[in-house]
Amino acid sequence: MNVSLEEAVRASLSRVIDPELRRPVTELDMIPAVRVVEGDAGTTRAEIDLQLTIVGCPAADRIERDVREAAARVDGIDEVAVDVGVMDRQTRDALIARLRGGKARMPFTPDSTTRVIAVTSGKGGVGKSTITANLAVALAAHGLRVGLIDADVFGFSIPGLLGIEGAKPTRVGEAIMPPRAHDVAVISIGMFVDPGAAVSWRGPMLHRTVEQFLTDVYFGDLDVLVIDMPPGTGDVAISVGQLLPHAEVIVVTTPQKAAADVAERSAIVARQTGQTVIGVVENMAGLTQPDGSVLELFGSGGGDDTAARLDVPLLARVPLSVGLREGGDQGIPIVTNEGDAAGAAIRELAAAVARRGRGLAGRPLGVTPR
Repeated sequence: MNVSLEEAVRASLSRVIDPELRRPVTELDMIPAVRVVEGDAGTTRAEIDLQLTIVGCPAADRIERDVREAAARVDGIDEVAVDVGVMDRQTRDALIARLRGGKARMPFTPDSTTRVIAVTSGKGGVGKSTITANLAVALAAHGLRVGLIDADVFGFSIPGLLGIEGAKPTRVGEAIMPPRAHDVAVISIGMFVDPGAAVSWRGPMLHRTVEQFLTDVYFGDLDVLVIDMPPGTGDVAISVGQLLPHAEVIVVTTPQKAAADVAERSAIVARQTGQTVIGVVENMAGLTQPDGSVLELFGSGGGDDTAARLDVPLLARVPLSVGLREGGDQGIPIVTNEGDAAGAAIRELAAAVARRGRGLAGRPLGVTPR
């Protein structure tokens, strides 16, 4: 047995990352044994036991390939043999418990280091979900670890906007592993219902759904959790306010006075639950013409008025953009297009949100006065 080579193989395997759990496979107890043996022809073979978390793991082929390649890169290893198995329930449960760090099931508590940003609107049709999806992708492009919950249960659209319609989460024991798109971990009720199905639930079911998204979905260590709220001030808004009273809220409106007046109401409900409204986004702000003039199809001033009445800043003014609409239809976030004005405005919004950081108000500091 060549101990030094075994250590070298393990060191190389520590750079193999599970694509769902986002941790090294060695840290996840997925490599219970590594052996280096001499072959019949004088070759040196690495024999690796690989334990997947579940049967039918969607990333199985990728993980096995990465393990083989990592072991083969070690100087002195001529052959690699990988014996693929599956964790028993006890091992898997212990893994999930360790990943949760022994914390309470609700990971996004006020003392968490994860910022929670809820994007809301007073009415539908103002582009709230499009702004939310693009904001999440832009924040991830800043190097932040981002999760996205589609809490618009009746009008879910986030999977389509991010190009992952048909994607399904993976269940590992008690935990749900969300699919990823554009480096954002995403969960939506649309991943659990048949295509074209309508969701028709009352308050208790809606509350339970939101609660499960927050507790059962394993996002890993997040810097930011973005929530696409349903429009208006109904059951989900109240549930999120109860479960996440420390969340920061961004209100989306259009320049139209009717939309701006209604948008203010969603902010008032958020404040009643203790949440902090950090600003307003005016979407559909104007369409630039070939001669450089701006056609204000939906009027002007709605975003400024809403921000003034709420005494918060206008964080962004996002112009009407054919590219923004086409990107939403194709599942390609416009923030990935450097040449689009709407994409640039949302990237500036993400930069402003990232710069704002999170204050210490309401957070336990872990200090006991003497």
